Amino acid sequence: MAKPKTKVAAPDRSKISMENKAEVKYWAKHLGITRERLQSIVEKVGNSAASVRKELAVQTISREETRGDETQSR
Repeated sequence: MAKPKTKVAAPDRSKISMENKAEVKYWAKHLGITRERLQSIVEKVGNSAASVRKELAVQTISREETRGDETQSR
């Protein structure tokens, strides 16, 4: 008699599991950042994918404003 198939839960794409190497690789590539930067952001804002995306947007805007200030002061 065949064993009943067990269902495997789909990964929760709303959370980033830093313990899972495959997920870290996926999220780093998906977000266009290094694993180290991903780790740093997750430590800062938590493992919510939405929070990580929001923090990346804030950092990007902050960097662009800083660059604009440098360009204007020249």
